[in-house]
Amino acid sequence: MWRGSGRWISCHIRAVSWLCDRSRIEKPWRCWKPRLIVQVGNILRYATPLLRKQDVPPLRAPIKAVLPNLRSLERRLGRDPLRAQEHSVAIHKLVEGGAVKKVDPHETSATDEAWYIPHHVVSHNGKNRLVFNCSFKFQGISLNDTLLPGPTLGPSLLGVLLRFREHAVAVSGDIRAMFHQVRLLLEDRSLLRFIWRDMRRDESPDVYEWQVLPFGTACSPCCATFALQMHARDNPGPEEIVAHSVEHCFYVDNCLQSVPTTDEAKVLVDSLRSVLSSGGFEIRQWACNKPEVLHHLPTEARADSMEGWLSKNESGMSEPVLGLSWQWETDTLGYKSRTLQYKALTMRNVYKVVARQYDPLGFIAPYTTRAKLIVQSMWDKPRDWDDPLLPADLQRAWMEWESELPLLSSISLPRPYTPTHIQQEIVSRQIHVFSDASEKAYGSVSYMRTEDTQGRVYLAFIAARSRVAPRRQHSVPRLELCGALTAAQLAKTIERELTVKLDQIILWSDSTTVLTWLRSESCRFKVFVGTRVAEIQELTAGCTWHYVDSAQNPADDVTRGKTLAELGMPNRWSQGPSFLFKGPAEWPSSPGEVSELDTSEHRKPTSCGVVSSVDRKEAALGQSFSSWKALVEAVAEEAHGAADLKNPLSAEDYRQAELTVFRRSQSECFAEELSRLKAGKIVCRSSRLLTLSPELDPVKGVIRVGGRLRRAEWLDPAFKHPIILDPSYWTTKLLIQDYDARLCHPGPERVFAEIRRHFWILRGREAIKRVQHQCQECRRWKSKPSIPKMADLPVARLQLYKPAFYSTGVDCFGPFQVKLGRRSEKRWGIIYKCLTTRAVHLDLIHGMDADSFLMSLRRFIARRGTPAELYSDQGTNFRGGEKELSECFHSMSSDLRQLLAKQKIDFRFNPPAAPHFGGTWEREIKSVKTALYTVIGVQPTSEEVLHTVLLEVEAILNSKPLGYTSSDVVDLDAITPNVLLMGRPDGALPQVVYPRSEGLSRRRWRQCQVIADHFWARFIRSYLPTLQHRQKWHGAPEDLTVGSVVLLIDPQFPRALWPIGRVVAVHGSADGHVRSADIQVKDKVYTRPVARLIALPTIPESELDERCTPVAKDST
Repeated sequence: MWRGSGRWISCHIRAVSWLCDRSRIEKPWRCWKPRLIVQVGNILRYATPLLRKQDVPPLRAPIKAVLPNLRSLERRLGRDPLRAQEHSVAIHKLVEGGAVKKVDPHETSATDEAWYIPHHVVSHNGKNRLVFNCSFKFQGISLNDTLLPGPTLGPSLLGVLLRFREHAVAVSGDIRAMFHQVRLLLEDRSLLRFIWRDMRRDESPDVYEWQVLPFGTACSPCCATFALQMHARDNPGPEEIVAHSVEHCFYVDNCLQSVPTTDEAKVLVDSLRSVLSSGGFEIRQWACNKPEVLHHLPTEARADSMEGWLSKNESGMSEPVLGLSWQWETDTLGYKSRTLQYKALTMRNVYKVVARQYDPLGFIAPYTTRAKLIVQSMWDKPRDWDDPLLPADLQRAWMEWESELPLLSSISLPRPYTPTHIQQEIVSRQIHVFSDASEKAYGSVSYMRTEDTQGRVYLAFIAARSRVAPRRQHSVPRLELCGALTAAQLAKTIERELTVKLDQIILWSDSTTVLTWLRSESCRFKVFVGTRVAEIQELTAGCTWHYVDSAQNPADDVTRGKTLAELGMPNRWSQGPSFLFKGPAEWPSSPGEVSELDTSEHRKPTSCGVVSSVDRKEAALGQSFSSWKALVEAVAEEAHGAADLKNPLSAEDYRQAELTVFRRSQSECFAEELSRLKAGKIVCRSSRLLTLSPELDPVKGVIRVGGRLRRAEWLDPAFKHPIILDPSYWTTKLLIQDYDARLCHPGPERVFAEIRRHFWILRGREAIKRVQHQCQECRRWKSKPSIPKMADLPVARLQLYKPAFYSTGVDCFGPFQVKLGRRSEKRWGIIYKCLTTRAVHLDLIHGMDADSFLMSLRRFIARRGTPAELYSDQGTNFRGGEKELSECFHSMSSDLRQLLAKQKIDFRFNPPAAPHFGGTWEREIKSVKTALYTVIGVQPTSEEVLHTVLLEVEAILNSKPLGYTSSDVVDLDAITPNVLLMGRPDGALPQVVYPRSEGLSRRRWRQCQVIADHFWARFIRSYLPTLQHRQKWHGAPEDLTVGSVVLLIDPQFPRALWPIGRVVAVHGSADGHVRSADIQVKDKVYTRPVARLIALPTIPESELDERCTPVAKDST
């Protein structure tokens, strides 16, 4: 197979650099080697490596990894002997052709890497194809996972088709087994092994190894195209027609090209055959609309359809070209009807049928758009892919659309843009692109308008694009703008892909609003309109936009849809609008001057006023420059002179401009000191600069620090004698802002140290902190929430002389693993905390849902009584419980509802992301978890044990003293919640015995009353005063107001991803301080506590216009 001494010819590494340039990445693949050419038989063939990813460990897979696949394949083939024979013959052909080599047993273990891939048979269009599955995974990885697909080296499919229609004579061909003509490097072949034993199931399988690029690896198309193009570059042919053809007219292995004359076609065919065959790429299946071009070719090189016409005079033959059908006798492009037999009408089958309709040019877009709208309508509610219960109206619409599919084979359009007999007489070519939109769809369609020497006009369909309008409703002008964008993109694509000369490109729209927008500056509009207007203006810079009436707009057919019967007849869609056959003077004109009445898409202007008491000249300069660089550049241009503005500014110009700024600022701030230093005197004793021993720089004219470092000769002079600056002057602020931005907004000490190297700012740290406090970026990265003063205790904490759990807080904790037989399940704990007496009730629930919570609440009420108020965070189970209680309450009869009105629980929710609002029960949850993990640890236990431990922990918490506990025996014992719940401080203690007079039957109720009175008396005297202190949050910062810009703290994300929003509503407490606020972020509104908000400097309205538009408040 490898003749001679393996004649390896090493070439330049330009192949590698060219690939890297085309992909715009640097060395993307593993150890790219020089491309190699090896002689196989009498032909030199290219060899390329597999495009391996970097840092991928060696791949190793044993034969047993694919043995199950082989056995499964043999079982399937055993049921079909004919297919089994075809499979065996296909593998033998690969071996005989040199694409595959049988590996000796001793070689299988001699390589460092080895990977085996399974293979199977796939039936497609009546043919059985051998497929190798390179995506087969072993231990979680496949061969394709380690390979890069590489860049797209060839032209686009649409571009090849557009160029195929340019000229009168067209030819097509196909490279025979293109991938198999490119060899693999020796070190990569062991990664492409497979096993086969010719259906001899009792024998060990043989190992085969690919010698060429197989079908199925991710990098095969890129490597094969690379080898083909490099061969064409090395052998460009006469006038480089081969190189041009391979670069622009080959889509993978398909060649589609058109030329003006038959002589050029013959030269092209002969050049491609001779040049490409020298590299092993043999083109077969040649077809041409001029049969005389292919008369001299051998029979095996011509397509079957051409051979049938030339030898048997058969007619009506066609040739497939990139998914279309080319009837070369009539020189038209047609479509294939791809129907699908299915048993039930489901979404899966609908998608299959729609996806089978291949339309690269968009000629049947009015027909396929109808199907896309049906598919969109199927998503009106969640459906299963195989659910046959589709609505009746959708079934009727789909059946009507599908019944037209057989007519698709009768649809055709001319291949050439102009008739062949006038192509030498063309004087002008124009591209006309029309756009339109409706509430359901939008799109565009393009035509070529050709005029010959006699003034005759010809129109030809080029391409079309259609899009279904999003389900989220947009205004019609916005959809018209989207249609105009597709038209601009289509026009740019056509201009880029066509090689014939185009005299003019004209775009048409029937929306006067869009045309007005396109004549305006994009910055005037909101983001949605502005970005699209800017893109359209960039794409159509050399084009013109015209108005067309809807009745004459062919793009209207895309938005309304058409049947295949209508598309098959002559109409404006296939032949173009009638007015284009006339002269430009008779084309539609705009319906007069259009005034911009609709200003809803305009940005809102922002006006502001500044009142200052500084000098007018200083104020004017300070407002004129927003940055230090702008100030220095303006001063440099002023010094440069108007006559020299054409020459660029040098570095010396900028240095002199900075010195000018420093001299001006010092003359304003240190006028007295400057005059004394110029006179040779020292500054007065009351001067701010006295301690710095200021000196006047005789060369640059600025005041510098004298200091005490004069003898440090190794230091830079600017560091020893920095320039003195005033901290409050506006130029100093600009300088600090510049350093702060250049250093990426670090802390004040870092900026201070960097500035001190060249400048001495009086009270520098204070000035830097003041500037950074006003900097939005610094505030965003360093500021902390401004938490208001700790609020007074709420009424729920002070419900004296009320029964226990009158005001109750509730929360969940967990989960905990419990063992049920051999399996484990999760359980959660729920805590009910009396906000006044601090009594605790613990329970076990089975799930974090509303049903589990409601059952627990019923158990709680049965044991502790009905609470009047229930506080919780915004857990979904609690919100669900509130909803179901409300629905249950409202569904009762009117009489019963009146009886239970006083017993209805009042649910109250804390703001989201505010655990400190429920600190009283969050603290108890910590105590519960500590006790649980101490007792049972982290190992799963039974549900009964967990429930028992929870109740014991509840008893421990309820026996915890309230307030100070004295060590003196003469003092009374501290009160506990158990005093009110059980009548004694601890459940383990005996019942308190009261006087016999209190035990009489007629006064037995006094026993409970006395216990309660004792509890409340001790509670008010001993415990309540301890709640006076505020442990933290003693300050009273400025409250947030409506319109404030804030940063939302989200611990789940890094600070760089925290969103910015605007306050749209504030919620205060009884003391008047704002405790939570509604924040608008883009089109949503969130409620957050002020502890989760960081106030930022005000952002201009124009920057937040799109994302802070008022919308309905959500429930998050």
